[in-house]
Amino acid sequence: MNGIRECNFRGLIQTTKWLSELNFALKDYNVTYENPPTETICDIPLQEREFYLLGKSYFDCQEYDRAANVLENCTDSKCVFLYRYSQYMSSEKKRLDNASDVGTENPDSTQVLLDLLSFFKVNRNTLDGYLLYLEGIVLKKLDLRIQAVSVLQAAVTAAPTLWAAWLELAGLANVAEALDSLRLPKHWMINFFIAHAFVELKLSDQALDAYMALAAVGFHKSTYITAQMAIAHHDRRDVDSSLALFKELYQSDPYRLDNWDVYSHLLYLKDKRMELANLAQRAASIDKYRVETCCVIGNYYSLRSEHQKAVMYFQRALSLDPEYLTAWILMGHEFIELQNSNAAIQCYRHAVDVNQTDYRAWNGLGQAYEILGLNSYCIYYYSRAAMLKPNDSRMLVSLGEAYEKMDKITNAIKCYYKAHSTGDIEGMALFKLAKLYEKANMPNSAAAAYTAAALDPANAGSKELPGALKYIAHYYLRFSMLDYAAHFAYKCLDHESTKEVGKSVLKTIAEKRLSTSTSQIPEELPDSLKNLSGNSLLQESSKTPFMSLSVKPENFSTPKFKSNYAFKM
Repeated sequence: MNGIRECNFRGLIQTTKWLSELNFALKDYNVTYENPPTETICDIPLQEREFYLLGKSYFDCQEYDRAANVLENCTDSKCVFLYRYSQYMSSEKKRLDNASDVGTENPDSTQVLLDLLSFFKVNRNTLDGYLLYLEGIVLKKLDLRIQAVSVLQAAVTAAPTLWAAWLELAGLANVAEALDSLRLPKHWMINFFIAHAFVELKLSDQALDAYMALAAVGFHKSTYITAQMAIAHHDRRDVDSSLALFKELYQSDPYRLDNWDVYSHLLYLKDKRMELANLAQRAASIDKYRVETCCVIGNYYSLRSEHQKAVMYFQRALSLDPEYLTAWILMGHEFIELQNSNAAIQCYRHAVDVNQTDYRAWNGLGQAYEILGLNSYCIYYYSRAAMLKPNDSRMLVSLGEAYEKMDKITNAIKCYYKAHSTGDIEGMALFKLAKLYEKANMPNSAAAAYTAAALDPANAGSKELPGALKYIAHYYLRFSMLDYAAHFAYKCLDHESTKEVGKSVLKTIAEKRLSTSTSQIPEELPDSLKNLSGNSLLQESSKTPFMSLSVKPENFSTPKFKSNYAFKM
């Protein structure tokens, strides 16, 4: 309660809302206060109280210059923070207004930041946690990241319930190793910070564990925790679980617009047009000038393939918040659909400026330059995306394709191999790897990859499967391994494009069985196949040992198959 009041009196409305929601989630528990909450406005000296009330009313109406003018000569800590915070908010508002009008930033805003920095330096020994937080965001605006991290650590130590400071700190500690080096206070807020940082770093499993632990100690009714768990499920591509949590959240708090942009994206992925239309209508009826509302409507028009209208709503969202990362990325996707690669590149570059650790922006730049045929640029941007999302096979497959187009076959093989090793999301890595081996005249390795792909149940509906079956049926026929050849020839009959090939292979097998014994292994059989079991593949396909690839990419471990096949590659 004290944290709610302290933040409210200083105009930190988002932190006040966040703390109030957590407090509400604990309404069924009897809380004993070590320091009972008090009406902290009584702490303001009587001669400054009227100045504070007037300045706070101006601040709440976003009349920041008027608020600063009223509070300029006050000395109370709350008044001093509100005065300096009004100066900062005024400079930011003018900077953004000027940038949207003429496309350039206002140089006066930088001067305001420097003046604030001078004030913090002079009053170093008297700064409380709230002023330290303000100093931290000023340092971050001036791109002094190391100093900002140090100051924000002091801010959360002095004012542990100041959630805004924790959020800024999480944004600066953008790698997992950086989290371990932070000096943080022993306070219950650190649990929320770590969980949030895991979500930001896309460490979804750790984030879910952290939020489950928080829910278990009494925060299970918190809408914030439910939303964060839904986002974590979304990041690990568990769309159904994420949608279920968002629907639960929608039922319990139907007027909560926070994170509806993610909710709408999930509905977009599942092609739920009617639900997305209802969500867009609902959001517009609540507040049509929220960035989340504009994003929801933009996703709805994108699902209807009305990309120009979608762009218009994403632009509207950015006019409300020029640093709204999601809108920049989604608008870039829409320009890709409109075949306007140059505009898409500008959007993705803006997204990178907002957050350099979001892999979607880097991947979008790679796609845009791929359309333009600039493969060397593709390699750079896809590499950045792959570094940020090392376990996402899509980035590695895209990087491999770019290497393949530049005839860097060894690098392409490594990318496809690692994409397969990390769990191929789209089921394309093995097929692409096999085609590269086939193109390089390495039939043993091509057959190894094709066979592994063909025996993986996840690839049963792949459009690449018929070609793989055709290749390995001919491959085994070539070495008179008729049981194996027959197995894949029969599978060829299930596909229209390879039905005739299957019939031809089966006819040849029948002729060979009449003229020679199938138990004899021909001399020209490759060494990689000599250890294969003589049992029928139809009977023990899951136990069949598999030949090694003749070229194994360096620096990559043996892939772990999701299925039960004991293959070695």
